[in-house]
Amino acid sequence: MQGQRFASVWDAIKDTPEEAENMRLRSQLMMTISERIKDWNISQKEAGQRLGLTQPRVNDLLKGKISKFSLDALVNLSSHANMRIELIIKEGTAA
Repeated sequence: MQGQRFASVWDAIKDTPEEAENMRLRSQLMMTISERIKDWNISQKEAGQRLGLTQPRVNDLLKGKISKFSLDALVNLSSHANMRIELIIKEGTAA
């Protein structure tokens, strides 16, 4: 694998392009939602109430524990955070 280049870290560590894409989308959503929570400047407990989560789940989100959140769950959380997701589909390139 030495000298091999990847488009993202997820391409390097995941077994399939599908898994890598799922992780890439999840990480983008997690970072965006985490920034929204930080912008609110409220406690994790209050953020949990806004998002419909417990404080420990908010902490998992803010700590980037990506394995604890599905893509569906993150899409739902973005809605609770008053964010709108737009999907742009582009032609892929061969890996």
